Amino acid sequence: MMVPETNMLPCNGEMENGFGKEDLSDIEENQEELDQSSHSNIGKPPRNTTGMRHCISQATLTGASPLESPTQILPLKSSSSDDSGYVPIFRSGSYSEIGPKPNMEDEHICINDLCKHIGSSKGLLSPGAFYGVFDGHGGIDAASFTQKNLLSFIVEDTHFPLMVKRAIRNAFVKADNALADTQSLDNTSGTTALTVLILGRTMLIANAGDSRAVLGKRGRAIELSKDHKPNTTSEKLRIEKLGGVIYDGYLNGQLSVARALGDWHIKGPKGSKGPLSSEPELEELVLSEEDEFLIMGCDGLWDVMSSQYAVTIVRKELMLHNDPERCSKELVREALKRNTCDNLTVLVVCFSHDPPPRIEIPRTQRKRSISAEGLDLLKGVLSDI
Repeated sequence: MMVPETNMLPCNGEMENGFGKEDLSDIEENQEELDQSSHSNIGKPPRNTTGMRHCISQATLTGASPLESPTQILPLKSSSSDDSGYVPIFRSGSYSEIGPKPNMEDEHICINDLCKHIGSSKGLLSPGAFYGVFDGHGGIDAASFTQKNLLSFIVEDTHFPLMVKRAIRNAFVKADNALADTQSLDNTSGTTALTVLILGRTMLIANAGDSRAVLGKRGRAIELSKDHKPNTTSEKLRIEKLGGVIYDGYLNGQLSVARALGDWHIKGPKGSKGPLSSEPELEELVLSEEDEFLIMGCDGLWDVMSSQYAVTIVRKELMLHNDPERCSKELVREALKRNTCDNLTVLVVCFSHDPPPRIEIPRTQRKRSISAEGLDLLKGVLSDI
């Protein structure tokens, strides 16, 4: 079958959609998410030219309650004509700490220039980037192998770059199977996998596990992934339907995640569909000028911090020094201060060379007046005191 021609332009930032319109709508299978409504538009507040820096919550970082406000979860968003001239740039920073655990089992990857990294032989002509967080368990083998090979599995897939979603799904399956087949690896080791692939303005988030990606949008936190915990409603139903059980929040009494690569001592024969899934959930959105930065972190961060709190910290730090690596370090430091019980890995990706703009919340000025009759009545009351 002939594949429709895809609109892909050279790496000059002129393209609106790095995946091609056909890839985003008609070619891809399993696109049930497209029936969901687009996520709500968040208005862009006016910029403050004279006032103090503050986030949209007008809260200070010392009090947790104003910052721990409800966070929006983003449904699939299709391409639009808004901000058609907008071209994001990609710069990132990361930071990791072993935390209170005896061993470090996290891995991550940051590639700000995908064209340069994979070369022109793969047919990728649009500007892009790739980021990933891999939270291992049962040893470092699974996380280390996935960090080194997952991107290669994506770009080497026959569907890349015309059918990127299918290429990503295939890459997750290939990595999972390789963890079972590679003799030098411990096949009882496992890892979560959270990746973000950006081509032009189009961002694809793939997640299997409980790491999380959060978008900072003019001070608001937009969650781009769902935590795959065994006791969440959707995962619990899937697990029980496939014969699994949940004991005290653990899948089959062994794992605190419902999706992961590896862990072949739990999964059973290859090709069988068991309670522990390696299938990623995919989300997609088109970046706009209001999208300031992305936070990716393992569950060691999110166990002790809300998405909104993290976005507030990063925005404040970027306005001070505009350094995403220092922002990552600050989030790790805050999580340690809050007594996290896990390894910590955090990535911060910025979409502009400039720091976030100051936001001014207009203050309503109310004029209060009193009638002459009321004034006389007040005078009478005061004179009797």
